[in-house]
Amino acid sequence: MTMADKVKVKDISKHPERQLTHIDPQDLMPLPPPYDKVDEEPKWKAIKQEQKDAVVSNLDDTIALGFPKPKTKEEEDELVRKFLSGLEKLLTRENNWTFLQPLLLSLEHCAKCQTCNDACPIYEASGHNDVYRPTYRSEVWRRIVAKYIKPGGKFFGAFKQGDIELNWTTVSRLMELSYRCTLCRRCAQTCPIGVDNGLITHELRKVFSQEMGIAAKEIHEKGSVQQLKVGSSTGMTPLVVKDNIEFIDEDMFDKTGIKIETPWDKEGADVLLIHNAGEILAWPENPGAFAVILEAAGISWTLSSDVVAYDGINYGLWYDDFQLARVAIKHAEAAKKLKVKKIVIGECGHAHKALTVIADRVLQGDLNVRRESAMTLLEDIVFSGKIKFDPSKNDFPVTLHDPCNMVRLMGIVEPQRRILRYLAPQFREMTPHGVDNYCCGGGSGFAIMSPFNFQDWRLSISGRKKLKQVLDAFADCPGPEIKKYLCAPCSNCKGQLRDLFQYYNVWEKSGILYGGLVELIVNAMVDVKEPFIEWEFH
Repeated sequence: MTMADKVKVKDISKHPERQLTHIDPQDLMPLPPPYDKVDEEPKWKAIKQEQKDAVVSNLDDTIALGFPKPKTKEEEDELVRKFLSGLEKLLTRENNWTFLQPLLLSLEHCAKCQTCNDACPIYEASGHNDVYRPTYRSEVWRRIVAKYIKPGGKFFGAFKQGDIELNWTTVSRLMELSYRCTLCRRCAQTCPIGVDNGLITHELRKVFSQEMGIAAKEIHEKGSVQQLKVGSSTGMTPLVVKDNIEFIDEDMFDKTGIKIETPWDKEGADVLLIHNAGEILAWPENPGAFAVILEAAGISWTLSSDVVAYDGINYGLWYDDFQLARVAIKHAEAAKKLKVKKIVIGECGHAHKALTVIADRVLQGDLNVRRESAMTLLEDIVFSGKIKFDPSKNDFPVTLHDPCNMVRLMGIVEPQRRILRYLAPQFREMTPHGVDNYCCGGGSGFAIMSPFNFQDWRLSISGRKKLKQVLDAFADCPGPEIKKYLCAPCSNCKGQLRDLFQYYNVWEKSGILYGGLVELIVNAMVDVKEPFIEWEFH
């Protein structure tokens, strides 16, 4: 199938024996030099025939979930029944009081103007593949609701909305298609009437998880389930985390000359700091830099050793309201136990949204503890005069990636920018930036998902627009001889950027290093004599 062969909405229920669409590398959005040679792009991992025979693989050229194919027609029919039951529950207040109103508004009022298409980085990067339109999966859902759920639907639904068959082929393709969107909600921001196709995709994921027990293993079994059972999605127990933090404290003294002893379970502290635990393993310089800054500013702070409370990750945000609530309650309970004044959320975008605007629906009464972004706390510290800075220590090209959940979806736009304008003399914005930013391509759990050949899809397509943005921001110094810094104050985004840069050899070709905001702050501290940022790809 070529891009000229448009995929119609009703096609989703037809021809189960073949893929609904095909991805041709020649169709993908061009990248700037030296990344513009399509023939030199990384080759996708081939899906073996035995894998295609075993798991659902009839959407496009990749597999995200690896759900086993039903063995009988009866099994298929039962899965379809559960799917329809889940849709019905989503449309009732008692089962979906948290998101029912915006969901109904988005389902009922799409004008089909397709304005959202141009806002979607996945649709653009794919070469405008019709299946990746923000409205495609939403329109499928509308037709199913019109025909199978609304009164008189079987008689009038097809006439009003356009016919579609609800069969296992439709359900299986929707299952995979709900994991071809990063939930960045750029489409919702662009829609002239506020239709949120990202929310519709999120609610589809809820049906598959909460009603059918189907979710990406990386965000469910290895994610929220492991976090609630062990204490962290990384698998680290409290003892392991403490050992790692002790090592980080020692490393910070070696790098900065500042003595750090991270406080644990300190009652009555002003701040309970909660990191994305992935930072402790993958980017220990980030929690280390936080410790240096808080100590230098004289802030009373602590970490909690309670299970879950030392890990700000909340993967439930992406697929399952119950899992989100269970984790958020654990975070709030730890804060109440220690009698801290507030929780401060470290550099993790989805942790920000999960523990603030979404958790507000869950954390009632005594559990509604004060929660603050690290961005605003860091801004207060930097401009408080408590720490002396020498911005010339950061005199290299710097640009800023805006994490979707933190910036577009919460409005935390300026604090990090004020810091960078002060501490990074060569700071320049991406185009576009702020609330108009593009997702890193790893949102909604993608950054930790690499089953089958899904990593090829998320790096070649999902992250393609962000890669172009980063390269364009440094167009005046494109070569590797000038070292450049991409500030990404989000652990999930850094995971995607790490994979994206390795995939395209960005360090070798362009000399771009990625990292957080706190590393730049420490690097500019007068009392830190040696460079804190190590100019090597990591």
